[in-house]
Amino acid sequence: MNRGRPPGVSLRWWWVSGAIIVLFGAIVAGAMVGPISIPPGDIVGSMLARLPFSRFESGLSERTEAILWEIRFPRVILAVLVGSMLSAAGAGYQGAFRNPLADPYLLGAGAGAGLGATIAIAYGPATSGWVVDPLVLAAFLGALLGVGMAYALGYSVRSGRTALTLILAGVAVASFLTAIQTYVQQRESDTLREVYGWILGSLNTAGWGEVRLVLPYVAVCLAGIFAARRLLDILAVGDTEAGTLGVAPSRIRLGIVVLATLGTAAVVSVSGLIGFVGIIVPHFVRMLTSVSYRVVVPLSILVGGAFLVLADIVARVAINPSEIPIGVVTAMIGAPFFALVLRRSKGVSS
Repeated sequence: MNRGRPPGVSLRWWWVSGAIIVLFGAIVAGAMVGPISIPPGDIVGSMLARLPFSRFESGLSERTEAILWEIRFPRVILAVLVGSMLSAAGAGYQGAFRNPLADPYLLGAGAGAGLGATIAIAYGPATSGWVVDPLVLAAFLGALLGVGMAYALGYSVRSGRTALTLILAGVAVASFLTAIQTYVQQRESDTLREVYGWILGSLNTAGWGEVRLVLPYVAVCLAGIFAARRLLDILAVGDTEAGTLGVAPSRIRLGIVVLATLGTAAVVSVSGLIGFVGIIVPHFVRMLTSVSYRVVVPLSILVGGAFLVLADIVARVAINPSEIPIGVVTAMIGAPFFALVLRRSKGVSS
């Protein structure tokens, strides 16, 4: 990459078209999978019949329609939202910190969410009449707390405005929060199974309620990261060079981190900690298209949604009739991919 100016590759229409086709195909495939087989043509027909002013009639029975729209589509749509948000957040973190190994959990969001969920499971009410599930709320607040602590620690030292210092602060905070989580788990050992089930990630309880809960956060955060894609290209040339172009690297970095963290906190609060998505998808997009964030961010949003839907399909059918946690599937794909990225990486920029 040229360090004197940001990359200038524009987004190609055929890249977008291909990503949209893949995403739509993944959605249809995700809706097909289940104890009752639904042909793809009938799924598309049912979707067309629900379009405004459509005169198309679905050929599915009332029971099958209920299965499709009340069980399968909520799970698929939630997978799209989670995958898109984690992928965009990963691209945002990688651009903000100029670190190819950065992911949405870099500054302690994952550790904070894990601690919040563990406390809710161990000490929270068994049932609740709250509008928002206490576990979801605790995980959300925990993720925000983790990143807030990392930023406070990083900015408390003289060199706190550099990317490397913030990363090190995130590592320290994540270790601290994980230690507290381990202590709680040890004290409340009867909750271990439920805690690990949440940590490994799952979409098997997804409903339209969860979709409606996270959709506003995802929409706002994705729009913000998408709008900042050109600024991420400017950051790629380095903080000093970016400053000469009239931008404030620390402010851009803070804005990206806030958007990526808020969106990540929202989706992991309902899905659990699904790892490696923020590393796999942006790098896969770079390998096939361009290193410019004007390309990487929008394509990561589309491809990330498709990737997690397909990973969820694998989680559902791999040991049918049981399910394996979706986090296990993404880890089995992501660990070798992470090793490949690590081998190709020339180091962490600060």
